[in-house]
Amino acid sequence: MKHKPYRLDYSTLNFTLSFTKTKMMNYLKMTPTRIVYFTIAAAMMLFIFSSCSKKIFFQTSSVVPAAKGTVQVKKDDNNNYQVKMSITNLAEPSRLQPAKNTYVVWMETDNNGTKNIGQINSSAGFLSSKLKASFETVSSFKPIKIFITAEDDAGIQYPGMQVVLSTDHF
Repeated sequence: MKHKPYRLDYSTLNFTLSFTKTKMMNYLKMTPTRIVYFTIAAAMMLFIFSSCSKKIFFQTSSVVPAAKGTVQVKKDDNNNYQVKMSITNLAEPSRLQPAKNTYVVWMETDNNGTKNIGQINSSAGFLSSKLKASFETVSSFKPIKIFITAEDDAGIQYPGMQVVLSTDHF
């Protein structure tokens, strides 16, 4: 016996779908084997996406408007957080107004603490006039925001007022 096709009309979406009753019933049927395969596939996708690192972009800077960069944060097997930064068009700190000696990278943690996690040095590429900087560190604290300040001393305990680049909270 041949079934008549069902015609579903969604006037607000302006399209029509046609299915036979048999095809629709077979499509919606979930056997126990299909449920197991679907559950395994969903668990694998969840694991794959949870182990990927977050890529966060720095906001446009009013101090160094041409500077652009990204931060990647990834939780490792030891429950530490690996932080990697890459920045381009970062001017030398001595060219800022007022002039400074170094750039210091700060991390705001989930328990509202601000930590000095190191300094970055910018350099011009061999065949490029673009100023580039990179930074990598590991922290046991979970970061929620990364920002860079221009400072006279890299060993300071609290950030100064001249914020060069900053991310949103993530």
